Amino acid sequence: MDRYRLPSEAEWEYACRAGTTTIYSFGSDNSRLGDYVWYGENSGDNTHPVGLKSPNAWGLYDMHGNVLEWVQDKYHDSYDGAPINGNAWESGDSSDRVIRCGAWSDSTTQCRSANRYKRDADEYRSNLGFRLLKEI
Repeated sequence: MDRYRLPSEAEWEYACRAGTTTIYSFGSDNSRLGDYVWYGENSGDNTHPVGLKSPNAWGLYDMHGNVLEWVQDKYHDSYDGAPINGNAWESGDSSDRVIRCGAWSDSTTQCRSANRYKRDADEYRSNLGFRLLKEI
């Protein structure tokens, strides 16, 4: 039987960056963001089907925008004590979970690879979604 799960925060950022260290997976020039994602300036205040913009270097679409994405980790204010093996950080007292990157409603700054927020796990928003990983 196939198994699916949310990515850890570390896995998500690794996939978003696609081997880069720049602000976005395609470099640091935010004037190119519209080629890759739906965000506040081009979305028409709506979510769009995946695959209409250019993918990152690893073939992943909409990593910087369209919808914010849940990851498995609990939220911590810093990375002090985070797992160093890429696993999700699920210990701690916080009931908040991490969401990553930007959405159709966000600015260029909010769509950068390192962008992260905390949200209550029961929270619903029209610009919030998820990406599943298939375990092999």
